[in-house]
Amino acid sequence: MTKENWIAYKTITHREIMRFTRIWSQTLLPSPISMTLYFLIFGAIIGPKIGQFEGVSFVKFITPGLIMMAIITNSYGNVVASFFQAKFLRSIEEMLVSPMSHWVLLWGYITGGVLRGVLVALIVLLVSFIFTDFHVYHPIYAVCMVFLTAILFALAGLINAIFAQKFDDINFIPTFVLTPLSYLGGVFYSIKALPPFWQGLSFFNPIFYMVNGFRYAMLNTADVSAFHAILVLLGLNTAALVWASQLLKRGIGLKQ
Repeated sequence: MTKENWIAYKTITHREIMRFTRIWSQTLLPSPISMTLYFLIFGAIIGPKIGQFEGVSFVKFITPGLIMMAIITNSYGNVVASFFQAKFLRSIEEMLVSPMSHWVLLWGYITGGVLRGVLVALIVLLVSFIFTDFHVYHPIYAVCMVFLTAILFALAGLINAIFAQKFDDINFIPTFVLTPLSYLGGVFYSIKALPPFWQGLSFFNPIFYMVNGFRYAMLNTADVSAFHAILVLLGLNTAALVWASQLLKRGIGLKQ
């Protein structure tokens, strides 16, 4: 990377970090509050009636999925809102005509989304210690799952922002795609409790692999092997990275 591109990357990343930390009450606080309610309702109230689930307490069983939900929501939300705002205000056009590489623009936004997702995940993890305790069985694998998930949904947010024509378009995917897939991704249950047809259908849900991969890293139990989970994430990240880079390179949805 040239010195000019490195300066551009640091500038975009710094701006993204300042953007979500300046309005921390809107970007960092909502997820921990929502997850605390999940812990109270499902963990403290419903959990004792369910008892153990897959050999661990129910509140401990759902914690990896709740952390994944926080990463998905914040990584995606940070990039889609920030990039669409730049597109709406036409400031993105100045970056596109600059000598800066489109890869610098891509990774600058991705880094901002990943940092927000990881930061919120750490806050949610700290909140979870109020309700349960943890021993992470596979820490390196856990870190890989966290960053691959954050990068994937930061890329998804960027792609959504590129194609969005109005502010309503950036809310469609979270509402009608991410939320249903998250709830059906095994956050609150094991697919072993589902009928065979629905078990098979779950394997087509990408969030299922993220939740179960991270659950394996933290609890050493999952509905899918660690190898398959990481393989799916690597494949999805590669496809999303190629797609997003080509969109930026060609200026699709950006050049008027």
